[in-house]
Amino acid sequence: MDDANLDVGINETDRESSDGEDRDGNGRGKGKTYFRKKVCRFCANKAKIDYKDSDSLRRFTTERGKILPRRITGTCAKHQRELARAIKRARSICLLPFVAD
Repeated sequence: MDDANLDVGINETDRESSDGEDRDGNGRGKGKTYFRKKVCRFCANKAKIDYKDSDSLRRFTTERGKILPRRITGTCAKHQRELARAIKRARSICLLPFVAD
């Protein structure tokens, strides 16, 4: 018997979806997803964090007014601390809201 008759038509896409889950949706697929490392924009651009610049600080808060974490924004630890301090200062002098309306 030759190998051409043994082919049952199952290929890689039938066994595993592109996002790493198997057909049952268990999430135990073999595929690994690689993310590009986010670069701290303050380190890269030599930008200063200023508590008076409320427009740039709004980019680092959610719609509800929470400060976004490092893993989302990509800032380094040093600049994340400065950013949190600047956002809290801007809130205290009413440039940024504590909570969204």
